[in-house]
Amino acid sequence: MIATAPLLVAAMALDALVGEPRWLWSRVTHPIVLIGRLIGWCDRRFNKGAQGRNGVVVMAGLGLGALTLGGLIAALPLGWLWQILIAAALLAQKSLVQHVAAVADGLRRSLGEGKREVAMIVGRDTGPLDAAAVARAAIESAAENMSDGVVAPAFWFLVGGLPGLLLYKVTNTADSMIGHRTPEHEAFGWAAARLDDVLNYIPARLTALLIALTHGIAALRCAYRDGGKHRSVNAGWPEAAMASTLGLSLSGPRAYGGEMTADAALNEGGTRQAAPGDISAAVSVLWRVWAAMLLAVVVLAVV
Repeated sequence: MIATAPLLVAAMALDALVGEPRWLWSRVTHPIVLIGRLIGWCDRRFNKGAQGRNGVVVMAGLGLGALTLGGLIAALPLGWLWQILIAAALLAQKSLVQHVAAVADGLRRSLGEGKREVAMIVGRDTGPLDAAAVARAAIESAAENMSDGVVAPAFWFLVGGLPGLLLYKVTNTADSMIGHRTPEHEAFGWAAARLDDVLNYIPARLTALLIALTHGIAALRCAYRDGGKHRSVNAGWPEAAMASTLGLSLSGPRAYGGEMTADAALNEGGTRQAAPGDISAAVSVLWRVWAAMLLAVVVLAVV
């Protein structure tokens, strides 16, 4: 038995049942908010002078702090309970499903509502998007965040317990905040972006494998063929697998800050005419992947 497996089973089930209850997080600060505040302070305080070196030192400090804090919490009385509760708060299955499904519901009402909902989960410019592009954006976000928000946190909790999970979430949050190729952050955020690439390397490919195991081997072939075409070393794998499963062509050019990218399409032979029904199908993929992962963890917990 892997010692962390029973705790992960409980955390996954709790997250799927409860998600992100507003009554709780309106009264208590969410751990990700606390992590974000710490990273923001580091950015303001140390993003100056020798930015690259400072970024490495900051990430080393954040990583060591995450590992230490996780170990201390696990060693507390009822440490198993605190680990389950924190892990459930840092997994994102139910909240991801809710946000993605909200885009489909919004699109069914109007294009404007679909754009408003998708703007909550993507970073691209949503103004120029038509209905099909809104649907594709939601599905791409579903695939990438299944890896980043569910599979990767679960994987690192399984491997390293609460210290491993906190290390991953600190790194992933830092990458989303400072790991950008902009004049302000390219040097300072380099360490965060590279460590995030390393920590997501296995989970991204594991996500594609789980999609293939639950929906057919063609998804894995597409991920292997097209995953490397994506601007991210990792995000292309789950996105390509999702594209193949739904018969869509995802990714491709999109606008950020008013500038169009030249990103390649994934599963180029699929249709670009995504619709709200395709978003709903992507939500079903999310739940099937979650169920397959839960089953695997249960097996690890009992053998």
